[in-house]
Amino acid sequence: MAEVESFTLDHTKVKAPYVRFITVEEGKNGDKIANYDLRLVQPNENAIPSAGLHTIEHLLADLLRDRLDGVIDCSPFGCRTGFHLITWGEHTTTEVAKALKESLREIAENIEWDDVQGTDIKSCGNYRDHSLFSAKEWSKKILAEGISDEPFERHVI
Repeated sequence: MAEVESFTLDHTKVKAPYVRFITVEEGKNGDKIANYDLRLVQPNENAIPSAGLHTIEHLLADLLRDRLDGVIDCSPFGCRTGFHLITWGEHTTTEVAKALKESLREIAENIEWDDVQGTDIKSCGNYRDHSLFSAKEWSKKILAEGISDEPFERHVI
């Protein structure tokens, strides 16, 4: 079996919320994609409920693209503690943390239901499972804790 990097991470050593650089992979034509761990809550101590996480996912898909060049995808972890962010090219963890912080602040303070894309039966595979209230409350909680650009020590940006 292939070794999956996230399963080799000692989840008891990290200190969420944080942004962690995982890897850069280079394609046959020299194109590079980078993978980041956007950990919003402490593993094995908390998990964002499905509806709130789903709404955060839909919002980050838009908000991170406004703040970072080359965003390919931002997908939630099955454990509901954060997201993988995939980009063309590399960014520093500080750049990603700042973009994440600004996006969560936007969710907490300004987003209204009409701003959330993909919430109807035609545009979402589970359109009934959304909660803007939960997304806002979790965003506030994460912002209050501060987002670190280091996974193993708190270096809040």
